[in-house]
Amino acid sequence: MIFDKSVFTDSYIEDCEVCCNPIQVSYSSNGNDITGFSADSIEQ
Repeated sequence: MIFDKSVFTDSYIEDCEVCCNPIQVSYSSNGNDITGFSADSIEQ
């Protein structure tokens, strides 16, 4: 995964490389550093 730190918040859905279930990846940055990150299963 490559994060664009010039984008202050972003969220997208990606398939897990291990189990192939969808996960929602979200992150935030201050322009220089990643300040928040989460990866949550969206499998019902």
